[in-house]
Amino acid sequence: MRLEGRRESENVEDRRGMGTGTKVGLGGIGGLIIAGLITLLMGGNIGDVLSMGVQNEATTQTEFTEEEQQLAQFARVIEASTEDVWSQIFRENGLGEYDPPTLVLYTGSTSTACGQGSQAMGPFYCSGDQKLYIDLSFFQTMQQQLGASGDLAYAYVIAHEVGHHIEYLTGTLQKAHQRMQATSQANANKYSVRLELMADFYAGVWAHYESKMFGSINDKDLMEAIKCAQVIGDDYLQKRAQGYAVPESFTHGTSEQRMKWFKLGFQTGDVRRATTFQESDATL
Repeated sequence: MRLEGRRESENVEDRRGMGTGTKVGLGGIGGLIIAGLITLLMGGNIGDVLSMGVQNEATTQTEFTEEEQQLAQFARVIEASTEDVWSQIFRENGLGEYDPPTLVLYTGSTSTACGQGSQAMGPFYCSGDQKLYIDLSFFQTMQQQLGASGDLAYAYVIAHEVGHHIEYLTGTLQKAHQRMQATSQANANKYSVRLELMADFYAGVWAHYESKMFGSINDKDLMEAIKCAQVIGDDYLQKRAQGYAVPESFTHGTSEQRMKWFKLGFQTGDVRRATTFQESDATL
């Protein structure tokens, strides 16, 4: 992506090196833990799962490598881009003034309005405080464990979480969570998939406008983002972790679905096409 000279968002809290860190023991089941970690990638409002246990230790890190600082700058630029893009989309579609989320950069673990967040959960959005949280080491995990890398792939992660914020601002997130609480786990999983695919679609819409407004995305960038969508599909991750997939347990969507909705958002740039809750299971 071409991002040179771009503004950085001021809606950022840098908590890196503050509070506590997290020890994550991979051991002999490292593949399963990584699969679970990536499954939670772009995980919406995860208040119900933030209570998972972690082993904490004091963190004293106050200096960061050049690579870490570059990733932090990159995240601030992408956050700024989502602010510019969604402000324009809201104006064009009569949705009022766009109220952006706050991007929180942290190391290891951090407190949120949804409970304690940790590195092992991957990036997530908390509607309780309208903040999206990311430990930047997650990008290294994406590259090393799944072979997903590149600026647009990393930006897709952030844009997806912002997509959940759009769902919150439009009321979709709240309605879905109410339905999820009043139904079976199997049906709740289906609602979760539709939320995740909608956030993928919104990430694609952001990329459409980012490219249109700044001319920053080329074909290589796009392929990197699509590959990222592929390798974080529930079916791909489950097959990698255990050799088979269990469709009724899917919470984020298959590789095919995730690629489909991201590409639809990128190709159309039309927020009115965010119809994941209107599609049948067969056409989703």
